[in-house]
Amino acid sequence: MFNHAKPVSTFFTFNGNAEEAMNFYLATFPDAKKISLTYFTKPEQGGDIGKVLNGTFEIKNAAFMVMDMTNNASPDFSWSTSTIYFASTENEFDDLFDKLSKEGTVMMGPEAVELLRKVAWVTDKYGVTWQLVFE
Repeated sequence: MFNHAKPVSTFFTFNGNAEEAMNFYLATFPDAKKISLTYFTKPEQGGDIGKVLNGTFEIKNAAFMVMDMTNNASPDFSWSTSTIYFASTENEFDDLFDKLSKEGTVMMGPEAVELLRKVAWVTDKYGVTWQLVFE
């Protein structure tokens, strides 16, 4: 398996700040864990030396991978694709909302939606969109 990825993983492509973003997610989500991190070390790998070739981490056993593109070749993220996260407690929800919305954009909430006690839709400072839910 490629660099410890799971059979289905979310892959984020960044323009030079993949390691910073990965570290942010590791510090933000309470149960996140780093799996691996490798860098471009040779020009023939096609990336900028010292930037992230592949980083892998997990949040609640869901796999995420990150990579840097050279020359800002990656398009911007879009809110049309988001990752939904079900918080175990209201405090966890509130903490995640505070961290993800800082320097980001709140698109919705937090608010109750039908039977859900709190829901929020947030694009973080890296442009990745998260839907937070507390049942």
